[in-house]
Parts: sequence; C-alpha cells; structure tokens
Amino acid sequence: MTLLERKESDGLTSAPDAPSTASTTIRIAIADAHRLLVEGLVAILGQPGTGIDVVATAPDWDGLLGHPNHPAEVVVLDHDLDDALTGPARVRELVAAGAHVVVLGRRPDPAAIHAVLRAGALGFVPKTDASETLLQSIRSAAAGELWLDPSLQAMLDAYDVSGDPGLGDRERRALLLYASGRTLRDVAEAMGTTEETVKSYIKRARRKYRAIGIDLGTRALLRRHAAREGWIPGD
Repeated sequence: MTLLERKESDGLTSAPDAPSTASTTIRIAIADAHRLLVEGLVAILGQPGTGIDVVATAPDWDGLLGHPNHPAEVVVLDHDLDDALTGPARVRELVAAGAHVVVLGRRPDPAAIHAVLRAGALGFVPKTDASETLLQSIRSAAAGELWLDPSLQAMLDAYDVSGDPGLGDRERRALLLYASGRTLRDVAEAMGTTEETVKSYIKRARRKYRAIGIDLGTRALLRRHAAREGWIPGD
C-alpha cells in the first residue's frame, strides 16, 4: 500500500479543496527562521517562469499568522520552528485557515513525516533536496494533491507505521527539546508551561516508547535515539 493509499484508508486529515484555476500564479508564504535560506528560496522560487509569487515571509509562527497576506495559497513551513507548537499542530491550523502546506525538514524522519501528513500537509521536502523537488511539491499542493519525491515515498512505504509510539504533540515537542540538550527549565519556557508538566510529558513519552520495545530511560539513550532518527545532528 502506498502512502497516499494509506492516508486515504486511515482517515487522515483532508486538505482543503483545490484552488481556483482562474489564476496561473501560485501565491506562497515561507516561514523559516534561517534568513539566508529564506532569501535563497525567494530568489529561486520568484524567478520568471516558475508561476510562483512569494507574497509573505516570516521568521516565526507569530510573524506568519500576523502577516497581512496570511493565509497564502501555499505555505512552505519549517518543521522545526522554535516555539511551543509542534509541526502537526501548525499544519492543522494552516489547513483550517484554508492554506495548502508543504513542510521543510532538516532530515527525513519517517515518524515526523507521517505525523505532518496525517495533519493535512501535502508534501515534505528535506532541506538537503534540490529546488526542483520543492517546486514540484508546491505545484502539486496548489492543485490539492499530495506529492513526495519517489525516494522519500519509498522510504516511507518501507517504514513500519506500527512502530510509531503514538506521541501527542506536546509529548513529542518536549522530548525533542529535551533530547537537544536543553534543561527542563529551558523546555518549560519554550513550551510556555511548568517544569513539572514537562517532566510528565517526557515520562509519558518514554513509557510509550518502552511499550514498543525502545528504551529511552536515560539521557544518553534518548540522545542516541534522537540522533539516529534525525531529530538532532549526529555526533
């Protein structure tokens, strides 16, 4: 079963209806904290002949939501914006606002990709991929169609979805931040909550991983798993 077939059969969040074909120009927004990356994307995507008009850029979530051109037809969204929300939570909010979403990620983590696709994203593009991959994904998303690079599709099709521990958005976010080396206090501040609540998120996440046979009971085991899954850079 392909990922698209799995998405349909599993009852994943539907994307909004395909946009009107009255205009051939795709209006997009880019949300990413890395200024050089955004400037490069604007230069590439805005070239004559691409059929794309970059109408908004933002370094963070609040900047995107507060932009006068929000929601754009397609939002190119950094998966790892540094705030209290997770990638799937952002995707759901953008879809509810009427945008199509293409997610950019540092590394192709199968569990994270499945999570954003379930939330309604129509594409995922690793930041190591070529610009043509992003262009194809944007054009497909604007038509209301899911598209993934064939090599990424093959990787996801080989991934055992049953091995997903089923973390909630806040549990995943707390675990990722803690795995990156932050203290409990730092994680609590980033998520806008208390240290005790963060401890609870991490404890529940570890218990869910233990239920599928993965021990993340120590900081060392957690960091090793995080590096292997691409959540953080490897040593």
